[in-house]
Amino acid sequence: MNRKSKKGQGGGPFEALRPLKDELAKKAEGAKPLPHKRAEAPAPPVASRAAAPAEDEAMLFHRLFAGVAPLGRAPGRIPREPIERSPKVEGMARHGAADVRADAAAVHEHLRSLVEGRARFEVSDDGQRVEGRRVDLPVEALRQLRRGRLPIDARIDLHGLTVAEAKARLDSFLRNMRARGERCVLVIHGKGEHSPGGAGVLRGEISAWLGQGASSENVAAFASAQTGDGGEGAVYVLLRR
Repeated sequence: MNRKSKKGQGGGPFEALRPLKDELAKKAEGAKPLPHKRAEAPAPPVASRAAAPAEDEAMLFHRLFAGVAPLGRAPGRIPREPIERSPKVEGMARHGAADVRADAAAVHEHLRSLVEGRARFEVSDDGQRVEGRRVDLPVEALRQLRRGRLPIDARIDLHGLTVAEAKARLDSFLRNMRARGERCVLVIHGKGEHSPGGAGVLRGEISAWLGQGASSENVAAFASAQTGDGGEGAVYVLLRR
């Protein structure tokens, strides 16, 4: 009876050690290490990553071209010198170039006369009288010129001149008269009665000069003159406006 009451009051022989056990348990739990957190490694600097290849390329370039010298004039190379030609060869070259230019000018003048002259003028020549007009000029204007109905503003006499002189004088005369605003002029070329064979040299050239070439640029129409103005030895020339 007394033994049972002692058990109920004391709780056993280790009951007095329970507070010490609980304290030790708390201390042990407080000493547990915290869960380990993995530290993140810092990212490498961008500049260092970008600079490394550039430095490697510069070092590689330096190693490849170390000891290379710039190319200069190759030793023993013969300098270029102008080729000397003999005076005879130079003269032939100059004459050849002059002939080529003259031929080109002749061809150009011929083509120009075909395009600007024959294509724009209607010319008739029966061996005695000659006349012509630009295709855009009314026929009535040529008829009035042929009949001598237009007043003569100026005249030029080509008697005694060579073909070349007469052509140059005629070109200048027509150009100046047109610039002055004159409308109708008389060109005296002669009948050639005193020429060898009785054929006038200028008479054979006048229609070509007035219908094509430089003179035709200033001409609208032309026709052999009436008897009182020189007849077959002269032509009326109607200038372009």
